[in-house]
Amino acid sequence: IGRFAGSCERRILTPGSSAGLPVNVLGSLAAPPAALRDDPEALRERVVGAVGGLLGLLGLGADPLQSREHILLSTLFERAWRAGRDLDLASLIHQVGRPPVERVGVIDLESFFPARDRAAFAMRINNLLASPGFELWLEGESLRAADLLFGPGGRPRLSIVSVAHLSDAERMFVVTQVLSELVSWMRTRPGSSSLRALLYMDEVFGYLPPTANPPSKGPMLTLLKQARAYGVGCVLATQNPVDLDYKALSNAGTWFLGRLQTERDKARVLDGLESADAGASLDRAGVDTLLSGLQSRVFFMHNVHEDEPVLYHTRWALSYLAGPMTRDQIRRLRATSDPAPDAPEPAPDPAAPTAAAPTAGSAPGSERPVVPAQVEEGFLPVCEAPGPGERLLYTPALLASADLHYTRASAELDLWRRCTVLAPLDGRDANPWKEMRELRARPDLEAEPEPGAAFAALGAAASRATSYTSWRKRLTSVLYRERRLPLWRTRKPKLVSAHDEPEDEFRARVRQALREERDVRVEKLRARYAPKLRRLRDRIERAEARVEVEREQYDQRKTSSLISIGATVLGALFGRKIASAGTVGRASTAARSVSRTAKERGDIGRAEEAVQRVREELEDLETRFEADLETLETSLSLDGIEIESLSVPLRKSDCAVEGPMVVWCPWRVEDAGRRVPAWSEADLASAGAEG
Repeated sequence: IGRFAGSCERRILTPGSSAGLPVNVLGSLAAPPAALRDDPEALRERVVGAVGGLLGLLGLGADPLQSREHILLSTLFERAWRAGRDLDLASLIHQVGRPPVERVGVIDLESFFPARDRAAFAMRINNLLASPGFELWLEGESLRAADLLFGPGGRPRLSIVSVAHLSDAERMFVVTQVLSELVSWMRTRPGSSSLRALLYMDEVFGYLPPTANPPSKGPMLTLLKQARAYGVGCVLATQNPVDLDYKALSNAGTWFLGRLQTERDKARVLDGLESADAGASLDRAGVDTLLSGLQSRVFFMHNVHEDEPVLYHTRWALSYLAGPMTRDQIRRLRATSDPAPDAPEPAPDPAAPTAAAPTAGSAPGSERPVVPAQVEEGFLPVCEAPGPGERLLYTPALLASADLHYTRASAELDLWRRCTVLAPLDGRDANPWKEMRELRARPDLEAEPEPGAAFAALGAAASRATSYTSWRKRLTSVLYRERRLPLWRTRKPKLVSAHDEPEDEFRARVRQALREERDVRVEKLRARYAPKLRRLRDRIERAEARVEVEREQYDQRKTSSLISIGATVLGALFGRKIASAGTVGRASTAARSVSRTAKERGDIGRAEEAVQRVREELEDLETRFEADLETLETSLSLDGIEIESLSVPLRKSDCAVEGPMVVWCPWRVEDAGRRVPAWSEADLASAGAEG
């Protein structure tokens, strides 16, 4: 128990509740990693899973081919995620009301999904967001597979996602998001023949049915078909074998079957076993008899790697068999086992200046400033129109993009990154890039402003075309100095992190590499010792057989000696001549027989000593094998591995800056002077730590 407690961190996650660790399941609406976005099939699976789970939470149908809600949301999700933009319910509500597309397929948007119906659909999503208690779904850490599997420093985690307190629709949503996140994480990992992670799901009934197609079925089928190639194992348990898709479960290599109560259950299980055998011979009658006679905690084990099925008796284990824990029990367990999580960082004040915030030096007016003809300009879309007592104000900012090239031969690195930055223009500083921030993607701009809007002053420097050439060169210098690419590396094993791989995930990859190396070296160690162990065991068998032979010879010799002595004594007592030649000869023969018997007894002792010597050699060899194995385990421990930081500068000669251009950022200005962004933060999401 102590080794188990020290080997991993255990957590109970309760989405939609504060009993355990809250988790922001809706954080899974964030854009998936670039590796998955570049795979059209994988991205499509992720989109279908996310949209299906969300529509299930709303109580709507989730048919990808028939539901127009599903098709519209899939279009919005795929468009945003391909551009690397995150989504949340708030931005989704706005995009449903005003989609950034004009056509769906070949049909125009209004014919496919009229504005009135879209408004009702957006209101339904808004009702979900405004429902009592829904704020619990937005608390806690985001749902990331890497955080479920590994803690700080790459330490393994046992994450238990409890859904017993949720409704059926909420359970389906959570399970779908967890499975989809695991599939996305899995597709970004390299293949592995060693176990990297394990998914265990208790009671899979309803999530993998034979006929229906719930949102959870797609990612679960993907895991059953492909997870083993990435080192991810799946353990699924149920008490309802009739309601499982056995075509899907035929991908499971090992089946444990307990006692089945009905003939229907047994028939379906036997059909599934025949399907899993892929045509191999199965003694259906014999298996039926075994399944009918199973005792408690005895299982019928079918393994595709074994020649025939076997009965499996479970080991003794301490279990209270108390059933699902209540929220109070989870809360008490969390209070006694895990420290309180760190308080989340407060959300930024929406009224606080972010990009291109207007300053006191800006003099708003109704006239639109003139931008030099050689300079492009655009307008951020207004997502929230001014309300009563408010007016719309545009403030200028600089938008530029650059292609950054990072190379390092020792790290096998040759990376191009697209960098988009936004910096406010206040007209007072010759270096506007001091307050720039990097965006996750280049925003979609409009060609014309909203009618009736006011504009802040552009500034004298921004009114000269030569300033933009100077700003382009200055931005190149700033990016060269500040945009170094942080990496992690180890010298033994010789590994370097990917450009977007956090330290915790890199530590987990190093641990996996050490584990794979350990597996290979353990197999080599076993292969080196196996012939020696086999020869010693063969010598023991031969020596023990020799002991048996010597014992049999000794028993025969002893019997013969007794008979010979008895005949000699009787002949001497009852013969005609006591000292006759025959009597003397028999006495001499009996004496030699006794001597040979004593020699046979000595042979037994020597044979037993030979057996003992070989056994001691075997014990000594096994001790050396265990010592070598322990030394191997110690040498491949992560504790002795030093992880170094590596900073890669970009190649300044390859740094090509596009722009800068003038972007007008809309603000809602109240009569009291308070200013609130009128654009969507989802369209202007910051790259954050990735920058």
